[in-house]
Order: sequence, then structure tokens, then C-alpha cells
Amino acid sequence: MGHQGETGMSVMDRIDGIGRWLIDQAPHGNVKDLFAGFCREAVRAGWPVWRASLGLEVLHPEVSGWQHIWINESLSVREADRATAASSPSYLNSPTRIVDETDRPFRRRLDVPCPEMPLLEELRLSGATDYVIYPLPFLDQTRTAAISFATRDAQGFDESTIDGLARAAKMLSPYLERHVLRRIAIDLLDTYVGPRTGQRIIEGRVDRGAVELIEAAIWFTDLRGFTRLSEHSPIPDVLADLNSWFGIIGEVVEAHGGEVLKFIGDSVLAIFPTSSEQNSRLACRSALAAAQEFCLRTNAGNELRGSLGRAPLMHSLSLHFGEVAYGNVGAPHRLDFTVVGPAVNRASRLLDLAKQLDRQVIVSRVFAQKLDQPLVDLGRHHLRDIDRPQQVFAPLE
Repeated sequence: MGHQGETGMSVMDRIDGIGRWLIDQAPHGNVKDLFAGFCREAVRAGWPVWRASLGLEVLHPEVSGWQHIWINESLSVREADRATAASSPSYLNSPTRIVDETDRPFRRRLDVPCPEMPLLEELRLSGATDYVIYPLPFLDQTRTAAISFATRDAQGFDESTIDGLARAAKMLSPYLERHVLRRIAIDLLDTYVGPRTGQRIIEGRVDRGAVELIEAAIWFTDLRGFTRLSEHSPIPDVLADLNSWFGIIGEVVEAHGGEVLKFIGDSVLAIFPTSSEQNSRLACRSALAAAQEFCLRTNAGNELRGSLGRAPLMHSLSLHFGEVAYGNVGAPHRLDFTVVGPAVNRASRLLDLAKQLDRQVIVSRVFAQKLDQPLVDLGRHHLRDIDRPQQVFAPLE
């Protein structure tokens, strides 16, 4: 039967109850509700859990992971910054680090001070008497996945409880890993192809040649003189400049409702999708507003660079509007989710013209017609591979 607890239930009775709850009643929609429900079931089963913590590491360029902390029916979530998580004192002096390095449970009775682990000392001063943390048996062992429990029971955790919590954690583990894997997939798609495109891929649109025709404002920009800059600057400085410049583009495009599709060397392709005539005007206004904010920020950055004796980062940017094929192109085993079509080609040729005219931003006639603001008429110009001269405009300074 197993050991009996204070409630008269055996370990196996309690585990059976947790298992039935996970199968039949647990809220599997998100980690927060699942973990909170699991903690309530653990207490209902008779285990003297006062505090529980769940640490899950993900794969995101800015976020290392999340820690869910449950105390007496109250749940909070803390986000860890990827840049500092692994080197922070809170991690280096924590039970989590021990579990990560040993892949074994760690237990500490809190009947004496433990200054070498600030978290445990904080729990002890809050009335905790015992603490245990278990590594979760995820298939992927390269990232942190651990669950801990603390009690205020005067006797601490008995061996029956330690055994029961370990078994319950193992039962919960596959449900948690399912959430983590999905979160990693979504985060990676958002990071590498953008949230709109990532959503389409996660929905199953992975057939080569599968595209949809959409209308969008198209943004094309690149750095001018980047080759010269690369030739005369150390590679770390070039990468820092490029990332800073790309970072501004990403921020202003996303802030105005667009999506960056590609970083192509020192160039960027972005779109502002639309679904109706009214929205097409909004998309163009948003794209222009993003371009103007981008110019303001880069000009301010160049003033600072000049004061430091560094060369400015100059750019050209073209804006066009039209129908594009949005979807998968590429080789059978290496697809690219992008936009193609005459409108994209024309935006690219406009970018070449912007460089020739030494303009920061130029817009096509089609794009200009969607706006309700005055523009500078730059006349008609020949674009490479385009039969007729095209009228182009520039925003007012």
C-alpha cells in the first residue's frame, strides 16, 4: 500500500488522485492555470505544501524563462532576462543551479541559517521549515526545468511526502514540456520570421508554392556606404552598428503595425498588410509614419556619432503599395516565407533610385495616392527593368 500520511491516505492513493485530476480535470490551456491547479491538488491530497515554485527555461533572444511562484493560493510569475540570468547571483547561489548541474533532487531542512543561499534564508525567515527541489524529466535536458516545494509544518516533510511529491512532479512533467516546446516553437518563429508569418507557419502552411495574394505597403531600406564602413572598421564594431540600426527598424515598423520579413545583408524588407481600401490608406500612412520616425531616430543617432568622431550611418528607403504573393518559396527542404511579385520588384528598383537621388525616403505614385498629405514631386524617372518612367515623390522635410 505504501506509507500512510496524516490523512490516512497512502502515497499511491494520493498519486492516483493527482493522475486522475491531470487526465480528467486539469486546465491544460496555459502553464499558469495548470501549475496553480496542481498546487491546490497537492494540498488537497494532504501534503503540507506552503510554497511551490516552477522554473522553466525557454529559447528566446531576450527572455531566459519564467518562474511561477505559488504561495497559499496566490500565484505570481517572474520573467528572467536572458542577458543576465545565468550570471546573476540569484541563480549562482540557488538550489536551481545545483539541480541544473547534478540533475538530482536537492533538499535542505531550514532549521539553521543558510546565508550561502539567500532564497532559502528568506524562506526560513518567513517560517519555512523544509525545502526540496526536483529536476523535471524533460526529454530536452539542455535547459532548466525544475519544481520546488517548501513547508511551514513544524516537522518538515516526512519521507512519504518527499516520495509523493517526486512522483507527482514526474506526472506533471510531460504536460509542462508540451507547453514549453510550443512556446519555444512560437518564439523562434516570431524571432526569425515575424509574428504574422510565424502564425501562418504554426497553423500548417508549409507547402512549397502555397501563397496567398494580399495587398500591402512595402518598405525597402538599406545602408549606404556599408561596404566602405565594413572595410575600415573592426568586425565587432560593424556588427554593433548593424544590430543597432536593425533594432531601430524593427521597433518603428512593429510599433506602426508592420512586420519585418527579411534582413538581407544591410537591407531590410518589411510589409504593412491590408485587407480593404480603407485599410490600404491606413497601411500607407502607417508605413510613412514609421519611415519618418526612423529618419528622426537615425538622424539623432548620427549627430551623436559625429560628436564622438564616428562616421554617420546613412540610408535610403523606398515605399510602394501593391499586391504581393505571400507564402512559401524555395527548395523542398529549405523554404522561405516571404513576399514576391512585381510590386516587390518595383519597391527594390525605387530603392536604387533613392540612392541615385541622394534621398532618405522616396515613395511611388501608387503609394502617394493613398496618402492625404502634401509630398515633394521628384518628377518621372526610369527604373531598371521597368518600361515606362515612374513618377516618384518624397515626404516634406
